[in-house]
Amino acid sequence: MLRATAVREVGSWSPAAARDAVRLDYDARHRRRIVLRGRGGLDVLLDLPRAVALRDGDGLVLEDGGIVAVEAAPERLLEVRAGPGADLLRIAWHLGNRHLPTQLMGDALRIREDHVIRGLLEGLGAEVRPVEAPFDPEGGAYGHGRVQDHSHGHGHGHGHHHHD
Repeated sequence: MLRATAVREVGSWSPAAARDAVRLDYDARHRRRIVLRGRGGLDVLLDLPRAVALRDGDGLVLEDGGIVAVEAAPERLLEVRAGPGADLLRIAWHLGNRHLPTQLMGDALRIREDHVIRGLLEGLGAEVRPVEAPFDPEGGAYGHGRVQDHSHGHGHGHGHHHHD
């Protein structure tokens, strides 16, 4: 089994050079060590020094110099747009205040499917529709990485309490 010990960011390598590709959902793209099976059957041990948030188009660098492409798998999401009289920026603020991973699409937002949040958004005047698409949310406030749920630890105040 080949080991992947590094990641090349999307845009820093040619996808035509990929030996195989792994299709992973959002949760599966945050890893340090796991055995992956490529779509073409190649088994790879992802063995990184620390967990990283893999993005659609990244490449896993194999010990022999080969690369395996990372593909974001389609997931059940909600696409959110501002309805009549609603403000997408205000809607985005409410999602961020809840630390929800959110994909920014210009004139729309995408979040994971959640009926409670859907009700909140519709109450804010948003137009919400289910979609099946790859989920590639914005990274955290301090660069690349994942937005953390309310189980994260940090030392800054931001106007609400955490109840674990």
